[in-house]
Amino acid sequence: MLKQRVITALALLALLLPALFASQPWPFMALTVLLMAAGAWEWGRLNGVHPVQAWLGALLCLAACLLAQQVGWVQSTPPQLWLLAGAMWVLLGAWMIHRGVSAWALWPRPLRWGAGLMLLALAWLALAQGHHRGVNFLLSVLVLVWAADVFAYFFGRALGGQWIAAKLAPAISPGKSWEGVLGGMLGVFLVSWAWTAFDQTQAVTEPSFYTLLWTQGAWVAVPALLLMSAMSVVGDLVESLVKRSAGMKDSSGLLPGHGGVLDRVDALLPTLPLAMMLVAWI
Repeated sequence: MLKQRVITALALLALLLPALFASQPWPFMALTVLLMAAGAWEWGRLNGVHPVQAWLGALLCLAACLLAQQVGWVQSTPPQLWLLAGAMWVLLGAWMIHRGVSAWALWPRPLRWGAGLMLLALAWLALAQGHHRGVNFLLSVLVLVWAADVFAYFFGRALGGQWIAAKLAPAISPGKSWEGVLGGMLGVFLVSWAWTAFDQTQAVTEPSFYTLLWTQGAWVAVPALLLMSAMSVVGDLVESLVKRSAGMKDSSGLLPGHGGVLDRVDALLPTLPLAMMLVAWI
């Protein structure tokens, strides 16, 4: 299993890194839109739609992304759209986690399916617009999620249950602890300070997400980073909840050793649109 995970991870990096740093944006946009379309197919399977409808969902997601690119939203998206995406994630995520696994299946299937496709398309649009802003900006948002995940893992392993006896969401993801969440937030702040210092010393022309926040002052940066950290956890929990509702361990087997696309990008789905919402509205 470990060998399989390593091979898959190296293959993904071999595809993504050249596309990310390519002189033209289209390789990155093409590769990521295919990944989101695969995620849309997985979403249909998780929500019990007919196989044909699951493939239709992938095509609809692909078409929505291409339409957004054609109308110029990759370069400039109406800020109201990011506000809508952020509100959907905050409200829907809080509702789903509060109600638990059993409540998800009570929603009409077409509504669950359609909402997921829309959020996947918005996540791709945020990813593409982040890339348009600059690799430094996009990487800073991606590393935020990875830092939150890594620090949460090690803090959870070392301190889980020692400070706060209650589990974070035992019915959804029994292994997650409040100590892990706090550790993830600490990791995000450490990365943000280091990255901002790097931007200042290197006089970068493309400011990172962290620099844009901290230049507005701590009263903006601190709550924004706390929100981003918390929503990365929400994205993870929401996908775990949907998988439990479907009785599946992984969203698919598209990425050997890693599960499916949704298993790898779940924390990015809310944080990417929220990052764009914050930089658009601050």
